[in-house]
Amino acid sequence: MLNMADALSRLGALAANPVVGTLARAFSDAGFDLAVVGGPVRDALLGRATHDLDFTTNARPDDILRIVTPISTVQWDIGREFGTIGAKVPSPDGPAEQVEITTYRADAYDGVTRKPVVEFGDDIEGDLVRRDFTVNAMALLVPQQRLVDPTGGVEDLIAGILRTPTAPEVSFGDDPLRMLRAARFSAQLGFAIEENTLAAISTLRETLRIVSPERIQSELVRLLQSDDPVRGIRVLVDTGLVEEFLPEVSALRLEVDEHHHHKDVYEHSLTALEQAIALERARHPGEPADAVLRLAVLLHDIGKPRTRKLEDGGAVTFHHHDVVGSRMARKRMQALRFDKESTDAVATLVELHLRFFGYSEGAWTDSAVRRYVRDAGDQLERLHILTRADVTTRNRRKAQRLAAAYDDIEERIAALRAQEQLDAIRPELDGNDVQRILGIAPGREVGEAYRFLLDLRLDEGVIGPEAAEQRLRAWWAARG
Repeated sequence: MLNMADALSRLGALAANPVVGTLARAFSDAGFDLAVVGGPVRDALLGRATHDLDFTTNARPDDILRIVTPISTVQWDIGREFGTIGAKVPSPDGPAEQVEITTYRADAYDGVTRKPVVEFGDDIEGDLVRRDFTVNAMALLVPQQRLVDPTGGVEDLIAGILRTPTAPEVSFGDDPLRMLRAARFSAQLGFAIEENTLAAISTLRETLRIVSPERIQSELVRLLQSDDPVRGIRVLVDTGLVEEFLPEVSALRLEVDEHHHHKDVYEHSLTALEQAIALERARHPGEPADAVLRLAVLLHDIGKPRTRKLEDGGAVTFHHHDVVGSRMARKRMQALRFDKESTDAVATLVELHLRFFGYSEGAWTDSAVRRYVRDAGDQLERLHILTRADVTTRNRRKAQRLAAAYDDIEERIAALRAQEQLDAIRPELDGNDVQRILGIAPGREVGEAYRFLLDLRLDEGVIGPEAAEQRLRAWWAARG
């Protein structure tokens, strides 16, 4: 629970930040108010690390730029029309800090494009009331160190509740992206969403359609990078909001047939995600959260609803759900404007997530292990985590057997890599060698010969260029 004595001490520490002090003096000397606002105040009260200081002021953009220019190394005014000026302010205790300073706002939204009709205000309380949630609608006036909290943000922090400063229908109507932020902050802070706020998300979910895919993608990534993304995903699914941008996830809640039994795919996917996050942290401690890995785990079974077949005798099959799911994941990520690298990575991981289970049923040859590594490419480490996380059985003996099998395949990969530089598997002869040896020009036959040599390399390992040439000539002669 939030202790007020500790909270006030933390606010004092925030005000004592050298960059905050430098800006506070500069704005005060110029006759303007200045306050740290939003996330930094919330995180300071909670004892969390603060990043990217945000400020609000009654100064207009031209005045802000005039004030910060002498005390900063870099300034940018790309957000000037919205009242925002950015700068890098040197700190005697470390590197320069990036800050954003915005004029008090009193905007109205047009209700169609979610773009605000920008209107500057003169009152900090009016600025705070128009923000997304009460816990983000607090400001610390500096240098006087006075907390401004017109909507009960401190009380909601203590209660662990997310609530809009105004009626949720009004707040979400102004900016539908706030509904997705509610899920993200729930995951990030571990807070419950207030009942009326949660109900409004269900009611207004279709208004998210006016928000650009790029903005939705950004919020989804930040949710996935939070400490507990499963909590936020449940909010998205339970309110129906996920239907507006990622319906494949809610489709995992397959209808139960009384005569056929299979694992709950939705709950399995969420459990796999939790296990993947634990493995990610254990294998790569201190590294940033891997949103691509987490998205791949969330989506790895999205092909199951389309491929489910109810068999006689109560069996249920999902043949080729890996391939179907890979295509579905690629299409959805393209719709959300993910970059090509991330899209390719997720599609590859979804397609390969079942490959290992053939290994668990019988030891692979070295050739099969090499192919596994080749097909995974630079996604191999993510595939290791996804495959291990995909085991959610409650049968302890089965889980131990699968874990041991994957330990074994990782050990074999490490041994083969040491022997053969497995990460860069290539034929021992290149395309130029093929053309010289066979006396042929560039074309389809060179590609076929190259694939023969690659298969030879995968099947038999390193045999040497001379032996590879002999095998190539024999293959060519056999073709007639």
